[in-house]
Amino acid sequence: MLTRWWGSRPAAARDREFALVFTVLSFVAPLSRIGAQFGGLPTHGTSVASVLLTLGQTLPLAVRTRWPAACLAVTGASFAVYECLGLPPTFGSLGLYIALYSAGAHQDRFRHVVPLAATGGYVVFGVALYALDSPEDLTDCLLYYLVLAVVWGLGVLVRGRREQEAERRRLSAQVAIGAERSRLARELHDVVTHHVTAMVVQAGAAQYLAESPDRLHEALDAINGTGRHALAELRFLLGVLEATGDSAPRERTPLPGRVPDLVEQTRAGGQPVELVEDGEQSAMAVGAQLTAYRVVQESLTNAVKYAAGRPTLVRLAHTPGWTDVEVTTAGTADGALVSAALPGGGPYVSGGRGLAGLRERVEMLGGEFAAGPRPQGGFRVHARIPSGGAA
Repeated sequence: MLTRWWGSRPAAARDREFALVFTVLSFVAPLSRIGAQFGGLPTHGTSVASVLLTLGQTLPLAVRTRWPAACLAVTGASFAVYECLGLPPTFGSLGLYIALYSAGAHQDRFRHVVPLAATGGYVVFGVALYALDSPEDLTDCLLYYLVLAVVWGLGVLVRGRREQEAERRRLSAQVAIGAERSRLARELHDVVTHHVTAMVVQAGAAQYLAESPDRLHEALDAINGTGRHALAELRFLLGVLEATGDSAPRERTPLPGRVPDLVEQTRAGGQPVELVEDGEQSAMAVGAQLTAYRVVQESLTNAVKYAAGRPTLVRLAHTPGWTDVEVTTAGTADGALVSAALPGGGPYVSGGRGLAGLRERVEMLGGEFAAGPRPQGGFRVHARIPSGGAA
């Protein structure tokens, strides 16, 4: 609980509190006499200078993550002067190690300049000790420099791991965004292609029913219902696109419609469709239900486009753990692909996204998908979908 609370606080606040506690500990016995010491010069008693220089090694830690280079500069200079004056050991001298680690872990600008400047400062420190007749020789200076370099290196290592984790999260976010865009593109394709095609076909047929008011009224009702279905699904998708953060819907998968309603809607547009359902449907995950619905929807859309007026059969076979969806459409007399969605029944040019999207949907759930022309003519789409599949 305490660790979670500490980690949730802003970095600046944590640094200030740490620096305050560290400063207090530097003047509390017995810790006040424990600390780093280098130079071997004769030790003098406690004085005002020792107090001020100790504060110079502890208080700068309050900005160790915000301005790590400045923190290291003040802390290192205070440490060097403290040792050159031969003042008694202090717990605050450990602030040099903390400042070095912080500079390695948090310095953003001039990351390659700071260690060079610190090395230059250490050389000046060594020359000053030599001028003051310090008993430390060159080997001692090099060993102490290696200790300081290791502390710096630990900070650099932590920084590298933090950057790798940030990059991993960024790439994961990009993959998630790409997957979401692909999913929304499939949904938009299914919604727009099916409903708009149905409305165009129904509107094209309605112009020939001016002399039959009853049938014209039914055709207009069918167009109205198709448009309402399209608006409802598009509103959901727009809500997903606009939702961000905590306002995003918890369930981002649209609830599927009912296959019988879809068949009836297509039949109302003039396409002869028959629905056969074998077995009882077991509990299916929303993703599996939506996939089965989209398979039927896309297949009926293609039937309206390519073989308007030709008999179409939709068969659903439910078994424990699986649902088989099969849609077969009879071919035209000459086998040509024509479309009632275009004036004069001209050739329909497809973008090819529908069946590819269906295959991707089904295979993502661990199912099987096949689509192609039948030997006796027409077209067949078959999908075997696991009931427990999740989108």
